[in-house]
Amino acid sequence: MSKLTLNAQHRCFGGSVSYYQHSSSACNAPMRFSVFLPPQANISPVPVLYFLSGLTCSEDNFTVKSGVQREAAELGIAIIAPDTSPRQTGIPEEDTDYDLGSGAGFYVDATQSPWQAHYQMYSYVVEELPQLIETEFPVIAGRRGIFGHSMGGHGALICALRNPHHYLSVSAFAPIAALKQCVWGRKALGHYLGSDQTLWNAYDATELVKQKTWLDKPILIDQGTEDQFLRQQQLLPDRFAEACETVGQSLTLRYQDGYDHSYFFVASFIRDHLQHHAQFLQ
Repeated sequence: MSKLTLNAQHRCFGGSVSYYQHSSSACNAPMRFSVFLPPQANISPVPVLYFLSGLTCSEDNFTVKSGVQREAAELGIAIIAPDTSPRQTGIPEEDTDYDLGSGAGFYVDATQSPWQAHYQMYSYVVEELPQLIETEFPVIAGRRGIFGHSMGGHGALICALRNPHHYLSVSAFAPIAALKQCVWGRKALGHYLGSDQTLWNAYDATELVKQKTWLDKPILIDQGTEDQFLRQQQLLPDRFAEACETVGQSLTLRYQDGYDHSYFFVASFIRDHLQHHAQFLQ
């Protein structure tokens, strides 16, 4: 990994929000992320919580719109928000569709040409980025949680379910909870992983929860009832809930009346999610 490049920095709630870029070995491309360090990090290392954003988003959307910094500053938790894909890799199809390529990495490790050369977002999020953060910033090694929104909610769930000893907590806002069963997922998985659908199970939260890897810890999900993608059968939280009930996985799935898929929804319940993670991170 090359040296970090600081692109911008802002004072925020006694701490700081910073934007960085570095050369990713996993993605073989430049990658960007934001970091919120609470004021407590000036005294001693703090726990860290990773947020994965949704389709078309970058590291900036959540950082600017969620209001996460106020609660994170009070609780003494660092917040890391990576970009959702590599950018400008030269892949011809990369910028053709909003749900494939740029802004749509789906947090998988692609195995199919031409995507496999750069689209290794699962390895980036689970392995490379935490190693970088724990080397370069005042955070406590191994004291990690993960959450996300929409495509990023899917990402958070699969990362936690596949790595129960890597993360201490997980939650999601309106996640794509059964990736192989929705239109978005079938398109992305077909392009990134190929036609063998047995390989898709490794990136489907509803399939992964059946492996009973997370049974000793709860999962929190918030879902708006007026979410257009819920109506379009892209999110399928009920399928995930059924799988959790079957295996005895503790799940709090809250349907929030009148809320949609936007960051207004995320900001409305961000405090609850930070407090959920603080139970395990502090």
